[in-house]
Amino acid sequence: MIDPDGYRPNVGIILLNPQGHVFWARRIGRDGWQFPQGGMRSDETPLEAMYRELEEETGLLPRHVDVLGATPGWLRYRLPPRLVRRHDRPICIGQKQVWFLLRLVGDESAFRLDANEHPEFDLWRWVDFWYPAAHVVNFKRRVYEQALRHLVCLAETSCRVSLRDQQWKMPLATGT
Repeated sequence: MIDPDGYRPNVGIILLNPQGHVFWARRIGRDGWQFPQGGMRSDETPLEAMYRELEEETGLLPRHVDVLGATPGWLRYRLPPRLVRRHDRPICIGQKQVWFLLRLVGDESAFRLDANEHPEFDLWRWVDFWYPAAHVVNFKRRVYEQALRHLVCLAETSCRVSLRDQQWKMPLATGT
């Protein structure tokens, strides 16, 4: 499903633990790390897609998390030209995402990266709240920064810690 502007609807998941750290996972067979994310089906709401992706990629079920909030609209990123499949129709030039902030309320033993027939991740860890914005692949950095900045207040309220003080010392990413 690609919108008229060439963007694929997608959901992103920022999963928070009580200490204010976020779930960070390595893509299987690759060096890249990222938040769980995935495409929406045409018959799904963003919330339904989020719960499906959460289970597929982490093994967690709705009872293992509380939904703290979401970005108010779509955040977009463009794919680098080398990743655009020009032979596909319609052409997908990037993704538009609704980001959800979740709090883990279950036990870490509930994580199952192999819950899906085709696992997305092979390793995970907890990292500082702002770490992903500085370490995700370059073309996703601006969206990660936007999502984290939008959801930081909800995360701080949930964890009762100041996360804004932990911001990394680097300029905002540029580009779309």
